[in-house]
Amino acid sequence: MADTFTGWLRERSEPDWTAVITHPFTRALFDGLVPTESMRSYLVQDYQFVDDFLALLGSALAKADRYASRLAIAGSIAVVTSEENTYFQRAFDALGVGEADRISPRLHDATVTFRELMNDTNARGSYAEVLTVLVVAEWSYLEWAVRAPATLPENFVHAEWITLHNNPEFRRWVDWLCGELDRVGADLDERDRARCLRLFQEATRCERDFFDAHWSG
Repeated sequence: MADTFTGWLRERSEPDWTAVITHPFTRALFDGLVPTESMRSYLVQDYQFVDDFLALLGSALAKADRYASRLAIAGSIAVVTSEENTYFQRAFDALGVGEADRISPRLHDATVTFRELMNDTNARGSYAEVLTVLVVAEWSYLEWAVRAPATLPENFVHAEWITLHNNPEFRRWVDWLCGELDRVGADLDERDRARCLRLFQEATRCERDFFDAHWSG
C-alpha cells in the first residue's frame, strides 16, 4: 500500500499510469526514431497546452495557502516561459512549422479534452485539485524521461525534449509538487480525496490518449 497521498492516487490510476510512462512513443523518442511528422504533430499539439498550463500554475499561485508555496510555484512559471518556450520555437524552426500551426492549429480530440480538464480545474478547482492535475502533468513526464538511456539521440528535437523533463531542476520541482500535494492531501476529507482521485485518473487518461494520438507504431 502507498504511504503517501500521491502514491495512493497513482496506484489507483493503473493501468493508465504505467501505459503513459512506458509508452512506445517515448521509447522511440529515446532512440531518435519518432517519425518527423509524428514529432511535428506532437509538439504542435503540446504547445497548445502552454497557455492553459500557465493559467493552471497561476491558479495554484493564487490558491496556495502559504508564502513558501507561492515562491516555489512562481519559480516554475519562469521556466515554462523561458527555457521550454525557447525549445519549442527552435524545434518548430527545425521541423518547418509555420506560424499558423504554431498559433492556431486544428486541435486533436485528445488535446481538446485535456485542455478542457485544465481549464475546468483552473476555474472551479480547489488548491488540492489544481495540484492534482499539475502533478499528473509533471510527474508522468519525469517518470518517462528518467527511463532514457545515457546516450541521447543526435537530433536536438528529440534529445532536448528528454532533458527538459529529466534534469536536476525539474526533478526538484516534481519532488516539491508531489510533496506539496501530500501535505495538502493529509487534511482532506473523504469526499475531497475522492475528487482528487477522479481528477488524477482523468488527467492520466488524457496523457495516455495524447501519446496514443501521435503514435501509430
